Amino acid sequence: MPEPLQRFAFTAELWIYPGKAAWYFLTLPQEAAARIKFFAGKRRGWGSVRVTAAIGDTAWQTSVFPDGKSGSYLLPVKAEVRKREKLEAGGTVVVTLDVGA
Repeated sequence: MPEPLQRFAFTAELWIYPGKAAWYFLTLPQEAAARIKFFAGKRRGWGSVRVTAAIGDTAWQTSVFPDGKSGSYLLPVKAEVRKREKLEAGGTVVVTLDVGA
């Protein structure tokens, strides 16, 4: 497996997007967002960037999405990950994020 171009480890609060769909997200720290914007290279739809995320013993491939409101990126946390790692909205989560792996 190739080494990631960038690796970030951070702690963030898990929150639910307001609305009918129950989407759960983590907001990346501003420093990580700035580095991703600078180094990300090719972006996908809606400006997303492919990443490998890890919380506890669970790792998965996903994308982070730019968020105009916070000026950062949002990491969606799917139900399977929340269930495995016993995560709830409002809880603090430790994440490792590999960009470009």
